[in-house]
Amino acid sequence: MAVSVLQRDVIDDSKNHELASSLIALEDQYGAHNYKPLDVVVHRASGVWIYDVEGRRYLDFLAAYSAVNQGHCHPRILAAMLEQAQRVTLTSRAFRNDQLPLFCKELSELTGQEMVLPMNSGAEAVESTLKVARKWGHKVKGIPEGKAEIIVCANNFHGRTISIISFSTEPQYRDGFGPFLPGFKVIPFGDAAALREAITPNTAAFLVEPVQGEAGIILPPDGYLRESAAICRENNVLFIADEIQSGLGRTGKLFACQHEDVTPDVMIVGKALAGGFYPVSAVLASRKILGVLNPGDHGSTFGGNPMACAVARAAMRVIVEEKLSERSAEMGALLLDRVRQIRSPQIREVRGRGLWVAVELNGPARPVCEALMREGLLCKETHDNVIRLAPPLTIEREDLLWACDRIKAVLEAR
Repeated sequence: MAVSVLQRDVIDDSKNHELASSLIALEDQYGAHNYKPLDVVVHRASGVWIYDVEGRRYLDFLAAYSAVNQGHCHPRILAAMLEQAQRVTLTSRAFRNDQLPLFCKELSELTGQEMVLPMNSGAEAVESTLKVARKWGHKVKGIPEGKAEIIVCANNFHGRTISIISFSTEPQYRDGFGPFLPGFKVIPFGDAAALREAITPNTAAFLVEPVQGEAGIILPPDGYLRESAAICRENNVLFIADEIQSGLGRTGKLFACQHEDVTPDVMIVGKALAGGFYPVSAVLASRKILGVLNPGDHGSTFGGNPMACAVARAAMRVIVEEKLSERSAEMGALLLDRVRQIRSPQIREVRGRGLWVAVELNGPARPVCEALMREGLLCKETHDNVIRLAPPLTIEREDLLWACDRIKAVLEAR
């Protein structure tokens, strides 16, 4: 349960302020500048609340990019982690462990898929998927070796590796990182006709986010996922859904594809799969697809380790047993309605699904995020002019309305 907003205390301590400034300076001096974070130095977090080193408390409206859908430091997941940490944390896949089989079974049953390939980060899972799709294309579909193509969508975000940025359409993600990998074809997001036209005999797969998150929470037209999956089936092309950020309750369904009753050939999950305690991701598919991998084809020292599996098992149970998907649908409808009532010339569009709402502005979003931070609300901009609103799915109605009041006040004052 969230802490009541009535208990929201602010401690203004000059010594703590000096600590915050010194930590920021150390990070800027010794850390690579590949992020531009808000200048709040987090010390601890619980549920939907974050506390900085100065004693201030903030309502988290980013949820670590949906990695903490279950809320910060969920006690059930914490207990599973502590219990496993006292037994064994890592064996590598050179040996078996008693958590991996149960993790694979439970995740397969949760998703309706037959097999699981465990990995760590989301980008690693996407990389693994690309390899599987290409090998399936060559070994099963019969595409000539080295000719397999994968179709992706413009404005996609699937990670930051060389192969993934090779098919990104965001110039900054590619600047200075070439040469890039061939074998990818980019089409507009939400255009099923473009998908049909792009498919050739060498097409192995279509990789898509059911909702484009980093692009600004872009929703596809109704029926797009269903039609795209049908087109893929007709052409013996794998339909791959990247549910790393959209899955595990974020959009009001367990997985975003379920809004159109679509079961992808391959599903990629991560982020909330471990509730923020540990990097855990997975590729899920049928035996015919993941069965193309043989011992030695692919691997990961940490993928499927007992600590990761124990944590993920607890994280999945929390999502299901605490009905977080249903809560996301209910609270998300309230959030979307309240934000759409805000009257401000700064707002160009408000869109969203579940507890995943975007406010697209006519100007830069960073100053608005900084103003909200000063009001005790943490969120983050994307693509310069979009504010993402994505609290943990455990948020209470009282706290959600408190946040909506701050968002309204900040936007209507600009």
